Amino acid sequence: MNEHPIFSEHPGLIAIFAIAVVIMLLLDLGIFNKKSHVVTNKEAISWSLVWISLAMGFSGLVYYYAGSAKFYEFQSAYWIEKALSVDNLFVFILVFKFFDVPNTNKHKVLFWGIIGALVLRAIFIFSGAFLIELTYLNKLLSLVGVEGFKYDINLIMTAFGLFLVYAGIKSWSAGNEDEDEDYNNTRGAKLIRKFFSVSDKYDGDKFFTYENGKKLATPLLVVVAVIEFTDLLFAVDSIPAIFAISNDPFILYTSNIFAILGLRALFFLLDNFIHLFSKLQYGLAIILAFIGVKMIISPFYHIESLYSLIVIAGVLIISVLLSVMFPEAKEE
Repeated sequence: MNEHPIFSEHPGLIAIFAIAVVIMLLLDLGIFNKKSHVVTNKEAISWSLVWISLAMGFSGLVYYYAGSAKFYEFQSAYWIEKALSVDNLFVFILVFKFFDVPNTNKHKVLFWGIIGALVLRAIFIFSGAFLIELTYLNKLLSLVGVEGFKYDINLIMTAFGLFLVYAGIKSWSAGNEDEDEDYNNTRGAKLIRKFFSVSDKYDGDKFFTYENGKKLATPLLVVVAVIEFTDLLFAVDSIPAIFAISNDPFILYTSNIFAILGLRALFFLLDNFIHLFSKLQYGLAIILAFIGVKMIISPFYHIESLYSLIVIAGVLIISVLLSVMFPEAKEE
């Protein structure tokens, strides 16, 4: 766990990552999606392939500059975040349905939700890496003059592991309680209504409008806030999970962001074909529990990133195949 992070040895990768993300975001919002419109399945598939190709291309650079171990770490963290984010997207679908968001405005909401995620994930990942480095049991014991144990247990990683096992068990048995949730009572919605008066109707894709000479927030701003807080809650699962793969904050952040950037396109596919992913919940539950166990036993037995990647990919493929073979009836 004391390996050197990539950015200290290959700072050029930081520049490549930053430039690629900024250019793609500017192209996405400023050119290809300058005007609000309904995203078709063809467009969603095309953008999904673009983002996945970018992520795979960047992982190739990681392999070239840092070797196969870092490559497997990137791939594992990327697909973990991608898989767990699917569960997040299911909730987004319910949020949009609850607030009756016009299809033409969904892309803009997701775009600003992702901008917020870029900042929040950086805070979580880099502060998490810093805290983990401070909480090795042997290091803490040495501060009080106690000789270290044979196995160097990390207190935060162990706590994360226990939490993920619990989250996996809970996810396996979870029903459809989110469908009955009143999203007007969530913290994001309450925060907006605390500072702004909110209009009862949308005004195109605007976040603010004027009624009788008074400036009001539109429901679209409320939806963005709900999406941001929802992503914040889901990060509690996904961020600890990727720390089981690597302690390199650069690997964790870049893989996380590449996975998140492709979620908008994936959302529109899921929105149209959600009935074909009915068994994915169980696959995600298994992945969470597996990662939790890996974190707990890591001081005693290390599971290589390559094997973690094989398990994660296998579980995802099987759960999707079962969903397609035994789909639930599509709701009208």
